[in-house]
Amino acid sequence: MSKNRITSEEALAFHLEPTPGKFEITATVPMTTQRDLSLAYSPGVAVPCEAIAENPETAYDYTNKGNLVAVISNGTAVLGLGNLGALASKPVMEGKAVLFKRFADVNSIDIELDTEDTDAFINAVKLMGPTFGGINLEDIKAPECFIIEQRLKEEMDIPVFHDDQHGTAVICAAGLLNALHISGKKIEDVRIVLNGAGAAGIACLELLKAMGAKQDNCIMCDTKGVIYQGRTEGMNQWKSAHAANTKLRTLEEAMKDADVFLGVSVKGAVTQDMVASMADDPVIFAMANPDPEITPEEAHEVRMDAIVATGRSDYPNQVNNVLGFPYLFRGALDINARAINDEMKIACAHALANLAREDVPDEVALAYGKTLSFGRDYIIPTPFDPRLIHRIPPAVAKAGMDTGAARRPIIDMDAYELTLKSRMDPTANILRGINARARANQARMIFAEGDDPRVLRAAVTYQRSGLGKALVVGRPDDVKKKLEEAGMSDAVRELEIVNAAKTDHLETYKTFLYNRLQRRGHDAKDIHRLAARDRHVFGALMLAHGHGDGLVTGATRKSAHVLERLNHVFEANPEHGAAGFTALLHKGRIVFIADTLVHEWPNENDLANIAERGAKVVRHLGLEPRVAFVSFSTFGYPVSERAEKMHQAPKVLDARGVDFEYEGEMTVDVALNVQAQAQYPFSRLTGPANILVVPARHSASISVKLMQEMAGATVIGPILTGLDKSIQICSTTATANDILNMAVLAACKVGE
Repeated sequence: MSKNRITSEEALAFHLEPTPGKFEITATVPMTTQRDLSLAYSPGVAVPCEAIAENPETAYDYTNKGNLVAVISNGTAVLGLGNLGALASKPVMEGKAVLFKRFADVNSIDIELDTEDTDAFINAVKLMGPTFGGINLEDIKAPECFIIEQRLKEEMDIPVFHDDQHGTAVICAAGLLNALHISGKKIEDVRIVLNGAGAAGIACLELLKAMGAKQDNCIMCDTKGVIYQGRTEGMNQWKSAHAANTKLRTLEEAMKDADVFLGVSVKGAVTQDMVASMADDPVIFAMANPDPEITPEEAHEVRMDAIVATGRSDYPNQVNNVLGFPYLFRGALDINARAINDEMKIACAHALANLAREDVPDEVALAYGKTLSFGRDYIIPTPFDPRLIHRIPPAVAKAGMDTGAARRPIIDMDAYELTLKSRMDPTANILRGINARARANQARMIFAEGDDPRVLRAAVTYQRSGLGKALVVGRPDDVKKKLEEAGMSDAVRELEIVNAAKTDHLETYKTFLYNRLQRRGHDAKDIHRLAARDRHVFGALMLAHGHGDGLVTGATRKSAHVLERLNHVFEANPEHGAAGFTALLHKGRIVFIADTLVHEWPNENDLANIAERGAKVVRHLGLEPRVAFVSFSTFGYPVSERAEKMHQAPKVLDARGVDFEYEGEMTVDVALNVQAQAQYPFSRLTGPANILVVPARHSASISVKLMQEMAGATVIGPILTGLDKSIQICSTTATANDILNMAVLAACKVGE
């Protein structure tokens, strides 16, 4: 993508760190005691084995089969790269597996079969049938892919789905339904021209014909021209099924007066003259990747009335398979389906089309940086629409039940939709929203520690991701050397490097700093050293004078030292309302711990201030704040002098009349556990707390590091709040990605 250029080094690092690959396996049951092991394996495991042997359907009850999909390939058609072989296809298959999990909470395992023998491939997949609830075939060349899928569908009793064919077909059909709706045409009346008679093209035409397109109205073309009845050159049984009774012989001839063009071929296959010859309100789906058959700009130069879709995310109307396969499998798995049939695919297409006609949620518009509404530039939902998970699977499941594909029909569809809503990880939407706001703000971000490779990598990524301008504090020669050592020598020309000792603004900065510190024991020499040699102070001075919009620092020095340096330029102290919040992301939950940065031993008024700051941060991130003042006691028991301030802090908020939920004092389990909260019906919390205000900074630090090390929680922060400028302080153990996250928070002005 033009706005998000990815280098080879970045891609390799992403797949290498923190561990090789893109996912791992975790247990869903306790495995700590001897009893746990006895239940998980011998002798306890014998009981479900016997139950499944007696009734095979109970495998969906006692194993993970019902939510497990295999992503299988032999690597003969990897992306647009050709036949790379089974092993080289593994990164793609791992990627598909994590997309299943990310978008529909479907567990998935990648399997790469090292064979190009069709029978061997079919036999291997068939033998694995008892393990999985569904099979997703991927990156298998034609015509073998047709044979493999058809035979497996005939011989297996679980869904078998070749996404390269049917995923594209479903999204294409959804977009076409809406394009025809806008142009006032009906699918049974329109003339359709398809260019590209491979797996995806044939599947698109077959599905559209199943939805009402007429055989006589459909023309399929390949590299040799129109596929017509009687043609022998370059033909096979799958092309022959779509041979038209026509005298047309070229794509150019076929395009004249056509209503719809579908392209799954190559860049430049369609000319402006071809587009100009089409019927009124033409529909052009130029889906070749990475470059379409004709760009939207080229098409609109000659036909302003054209509705254009491509496979690219930097154009409107992206035909993206991730809109289909996760939700098709989600619906199919939830009814323990025997297959994914045409009716289920058509239901998916109609559900997607209907969703695009509805008002778009604010968070989607925010993520894309513009208002989206149904029309010529918005005929297909975006992949990040949060409604997809609870709108598409029910439609698929219902179609499966109506056609007899379901082993276990869903009785209460309303309850089913509620369970789907709860499946998705809310933190994904939060992080996406933060990145969207940062991209919209285009902040000039000051990276104060340009001598650190992690900081440089974060700065390069920040700029190349289209988030804004990266300003790196450092000596040009040193930065250049570090970039070269990190394999990013090409970034030297992109970054703006600011040398503190040689900036034109140094005297202005020194005057400003001297006026602040002259009565705090600093003389002129001290001021020069601070302004010209201390990167943290210099970065803060840049920010204070409007020479940047945000500041990220702290990767090379302890946070207490950095905070003390920032306090030379800003009032980054408890007396002026500063506070620090650390976000913990773990198993789909997000909790903020405070104060992790500023207050060493806050009193009840400080605690109330921290709560108010936290509520503002959480709302800025799109959540409704629920604050718990936590201690080792709950609502006054056991009695302790050290817990008294936690008991008094809510009373301070009572007097202030704040507009968010808060309660305390209470233990952490009561704060986070709804069942534990039920023991206290008088509690004002309506759900688990998402802000935990703790008694002291040391307890906050212990809590964060314990969750990070023992539970593997993702840590973002501490988020510095309460300043009139946007500054974020990283941890000295931060990775380049952690530093980037802090830059994004600074760009969003979360702490202001």
